[in-house]
Amino acid sequence: MNETTQTGSNPAQATDRTAAQKGREHDALYQKGRVVARVSDELIDLKTKEICFGEVRNSDDLMIPEECEFREYRILIQKIAFATNIQRGEEHKGRVLRGVTCDLLGYLAS
Repeated sequence: MNETTQTGSNPAQATDRTAAQKGREHDALYQKGRVVARVSDELIDLKTKEICFGEVRNSDDLMIPEECEFREYRILIQKIAFATNIQRGEEHKGRVLRGVTCDLLGYLAS
């Protein structure tokens, strides 16, 4: 069984159902019950217990040293390859992080 899941533009149906059941957005990071960032190009590796994001955008409200929630996972950001602040007139507003690696801490309680 392949435990690495590449998602992004074509997410797994099971993950879609889990996110929808919890009333959560599929491409969002949450802290304290609210959306704090949007993600894309995620790679979930259950074997190494890591989630990598190609990009985390609109992340001004994201508190990096704190735990986050992504879909059915609890995660903690460990490494950021590149960070920038996009001008307010751009499509993606606020802080943009690229090459983000997170530890998968566990699953959200049902």
